[in-house]
Amino acid sequence: MPVESLKCPNCGAPAAANAACCDHCGARLATVGCPSCFGLMFIGQQFCPHCGARADRKDAAAPAKPQPCPRCQTILEAVVIGSSHVLECPHCEGIWTDTETLRQICADQEKQAAVLGLPTQLPSNEGLDIDQQIRYLRCPVCNTMMNRVNFSNISGVIVDVCRQHGTWFDRDHLHRIVEFIRAGGMDKARAREMEDMEEKRRRLAAASRPDAGQNIDLPPMFSGDMRHSAVFAVASLVRDLLDR
Repeated sequence: MPVESLKCPNCGAPAAANAACCDHCGARLATVGCPSCFGLMFIGQQFCPHCGARADRKDAAAPAKPQPCPRCQTILEAVVIGSSHVLECPHCEGIWTDTETLRQICADQEKQAAVLGLPTQLPSNEGLDIDQQIRYLRCPVCNTMMNRVNFSNISGVIVDVCRQHGTWFDRDHLHRIVEFIRAGGMDKARAREMEDMEEKRRRLAAASRPDAGQNIDLPPMFSGDMRHSAVFAVASLVRDLLDR
């Protein structure tokens, strides 16, 4: 987001366009308002400074049970960004999405990238704030510890996932995920996964060859017929695994 001189709507003090809060009075300045790229927008902006899409954000009915922010414990607020219903922390700017909402966001972004032919260069991870001290967060729904996951294994964006309820994105991380998807990151991740599976298949196939056991370093007790029997047993086990 370009840094430019703007004024805080609360106190009038100058503020940078990428500031989340006013340095002078602490008023909130930026929110996720772009329905296209989920980028942070200065309150009052009509068009996203990242992609040019028109702002589309409105408040939604609060959940029946208040849900705390996994990061700072502030009560999350329900908002609708475009057609996506999410929960947002008004303090740390993190976003919580349920599993179905995130699936739909990813699917929509892939479709949009395919139709518009968006750039295929993956975004750089330089400047991405990652906690040096690992801290596991609790799911705001069930309060169980979530798993820390590198989104799609190659994005470089660490998210916190509750398999049952949803995913937590720290400030601006959902925007970075959208950039990753638009650059073809999901296709690259699938290709990498296929390569890894093929490499494992090749290794298992190599281990199942009749001569594969010649390089196995067995203890001295395995000699003669005993050594041959052990090698045959290992090869048979590998073949069984490949045939399943």
